[in-house]
Amino acid sequence: MTEKVKEKGSEFPSIILDSTHNIQYKRNAFLGKGAFGKCFQITDTMNGNVYAGKFVSKEVVTKYKMKEKLVQEISIHRTLNHKHIVAFYGFFEDETYVYIVLELCQKRSMAELMKRRKVITEPEVRYYLKQVLSAVQYLHENSIIHRDLKLANLFINHEMKVKIGDFGLSTRTENGERKTTMCGTPNYIAPEILEKKGHGQEVDVWSIGCIMFTLLVGKPPFEATTLQETCCRIKQCEYCVPAALSTCATDMIKRILVKNPSARPTVNDLIQDLFFTNGYTPLSLPSSCLVMAPKFDVLEHTSVVQREPLKQLNICNTLKSPKIYMDQEQSVPLNTQRFPFTESYNFLNALKVQLSKALDSKPTEKRPTSVDETEDPAAQPMIWITSWVDYSCKYGFAYTLCDKSIGVMFVDRTKLVLMPNGNSIQYTDQEGSETYFTVSQFDKSLTKKMRLLYIFQQHIATLTRTGASMPVQESDCLTRLPVLCNWTRYSRAIIMQLSNGTLQINFFPDHSKIILCPLMGAVTLIDRNEAFRTYRLSLIEQYGCSKDLSWRLHYAVRKINEMLKQLS
Repeated sequence: MTEKVKEKGSEFPSIILDSTHNIQYKRNAFLGKGAFGKCFQITDTMNGNVYAGKFVSKEVVTKYKMKEKLVQEISIHRTLNHKHIVAFYGFFEDETYVYIVLELCQKRSMAELMKRRKVITEPEVRYYLKQVLSAVQYLHENSIIHRDLKLANLFINHEMKVKIGDFGLSTRTENGERKTTMCGTPNYIAPEILEKKGHGQEVDVWSIGCIMFTLLVGKPPFEATTLQETCCRIKQCEYCVPAALSTCATDMIKRILVKNPSARPTVNDLIQDLFFTNGYTPLSLPSSCLVMAPKFDVLEHTSVVQREPLKQLNICNTLKSPKIYMDQEQSVPLNTQRFPFTESYNFLNALKVQLSKALDSKPTEKRPTSVDETEDPAAQPMIWITSWVDYSCKYGFAYTLCDKSIGVMFVDRTKLVLMPNGNSIQYTDQEGSETYFTVSQFDKSLTKKMRLLYIFQQHIATLTRTGASMPVQESDCLTRLPVLCNWTRYSRAIIMQLSNGTLQINFFPDHSKIILCPLMGAVTLIDRNEAFRTYRLSLIEQYGCSKDLSWRLHYAVRKINEMLKQLS
């Protein structure tokens, strides 16, 4: 039993009372939506513990005859207890909803990770897959087949640990029985399911092979332009492993993705595969890996302080011949830097296309719609600029990121970033090459810049009242952060672009911000109270948006066009 209090104008209760267990939850941020309901961050009002609350509509479940599926999901998930499986804390219901209380994974899913990163390095893949295999091994030992393993069901918590979730298609088996239900997600579904020949635990192994391929290559192995063609490729086991992959990775994929289920390795076999035993696996990963590839030392197991400076070539090259962006708001930008990376042009062009498509649909003329229809919190940026200081007339432009790191873009177009731990330094030279060192060990030629970084750090700390640095973590030696590659200041706003493609516009009059991400195809609006709302541009095209957001997007397009014109 539950009692509930509804907010005015909202279909969901703001306060949920689980009368059976005498627990009251407060509904907080919207996390996302599924086929039968929506997910919110909820807080136990008694002890402050935060969870993910799944609100499942009884009406929708009944309409689509999915009650048995929901009952099975709950009956299986509630019995599971493993460090790499999303924790199940309870469920209750009222006349409208079934509420499922789950572990909150703040870093979203690996599907969002892939959209931001495109491809993942082999050490990272080993790190993630070892955890997935550990969880699937536990499931199989308990006679459970997940049957829907995919990137969207692999969640990441605040410690960058993987958690398998969504047991809506899972099933229990007895005495080696073969299931015949047609289920799964096309890009990850095994051929024996499509051919209705009966299936067992081998389908999870197949899905793991598809996940591994997708992480390393950037797209699923059987992906095609149509669903029919994808299914045809799966049935014929028709795929191609790029030559760029290592021999161990290629061999493991080929061992898994075979049509005959009995010829596939078991999860126990995979744990012992050469891909894992012969390659380096980091013990932990920094959260920066959500947006940037980590740096891997030749001496992978040394500490931050012991490590010699490491240079690695950035994937982007340097553009030269600085130009000034002229503002049409009767103001000249103070910055005269040209975009330092060729990738910046590509990101800007992608944003132009996405924004133009959304705005050409005349979103303000669409029918009034629920904000939730266009909102997608999973696309919220992981990295953005929280404050900035402009001394470009003499020294440079300093800023802080949301993770408390501090960066400086100097007048000579070189860049320094002080990591959140207050010890590690990332330096980017004029050619885009990166060097890593610490505050106590750096080249003497950088002495002046390090001194300026320290002054900027103290100044920003005074302005923002930021606290102490975060403690040094083992994963800090792998951290790479996006750097500021361009900024332009106008009378109405300041525009800042990071090297991962994020374009941020801070509006001066009301202190609001929009953050545009071409990789996620999304815009995040941050109001003066620091409240976040993230919208998919494709959904704005479909459902529309407010006049205020439309005006901001039009402003962004105008400025992007000016930037692209100067670069062409």
